[in-house]
Amino acid sequence: MNTITTANRIPGFVWAYRFRPGAGKAERLSDETQRAGFFDGDGFVWLHLNLVDARVAAFLEEVPGLNDSTRTALTTHETHATITVDEQMLFGTLVDFQREFDQETSDIGWLHFVFTDRFLITTRLQPLRSVERVRMAVEKNAAKFANPIDLFELLVVEFQRTLISLVIEITEELNLIEDFVYDNAPRDERRRLAPVRRTIVRLHRHLRTVLTLMRRAAASDDEEMPLGFEDVAGRLTGRLESVDHDVYALQERARLLHEEIDSKLSSEINRHLYILSIMTALLLPPTLVTGFFGMNTSSLPFSGGGGGTEYAVALIIASMLLAWWLLKRVNIL
Repeated sequence: MNTITTANRIPGFVWAYRFRPGAGKAERLSDETQRAGFFDGDGFVWLHLNLVDARVAAFLEEVPGLNDSTRTALTTHETHATITVDEQMLFGTLVDFQREFDQETSDIGWLHFVFTDRFLITTRLQPLRSVERVRMAVEKNAAKFANPIDLFELLVVEFQRTLISLVIEITEELNLIEDFVYDNAPRDERRRLAPVRRTIVRLHRHLRTVLTLMRRAAASDDEEMPLGFEDVAGRLTGRLESVDHDVYALQERARLLHEEIDSKLSSEINRHLYILSIMTALLLPPTLVTGFFGMNTSSLPFSGGGGGTEYAVALIIASMLLAWWLLKRVNIL
């Protein structure tokens, strides 16, 4: 009996909510919910699945209303954003950020989704930050979710809010790096700046992709588009564009900081080369003098016994003074 009950459960179940018309609170469904008749009843359902369970693909074959394209979108392991409108369904992959149990990270994660007027199904491999925030919002107040498109809009809004928090964190990190860069003490901040620039570039690339996909989906035929999606896409595009401007400004700021660091390092290297050149110019004449007196050749001046050392020292000092005078004369020193 237990085997039959387990076999009838939804594989990869993370959570599920049923939203009934006029209900003030969403009904949270347990992991023991049977798959038979799961999508029947009033209102709509949000089902969130974990793709670690290999049985999810087989379960999606049983979900009414899904076609091959939507099932592929929910089970794909591709790491790029997609948004597709087809037969009044919206499906694809959204960018999100992974969530650890003890901390929030800036590691990119991927949320696969499909929604119709009857349900919203989302899948993922790792826990995601924005999805968890939407779940918490559902727990607090389900009255504002009249249909699945409202949940979809909140998912993108939470992604935008996460981006804003990351922009603030990156701004503070750039402020610290900038203080060191413009400090008098020379310090190489390239290692600290490199991961920040890499994060900014990734954010900007994925954000631009989502913006392009959202505009393209909003330009689809009205017959193919879910009801109300055009208005939702307009609001979401405006939100994402505002964050995109901030991310682009961070990218430019990080680039200028990198150029400033390179400029300071180049100046420092040039100063070291200048000092080395001066030392070489000052020591070259004494080297010639010592070489002359140290050659193993007969009949050299002062090669006879006794004396001559003071003359060699005098010549060395005189040659250094002459080199210093010449460098001052040509404005090198």
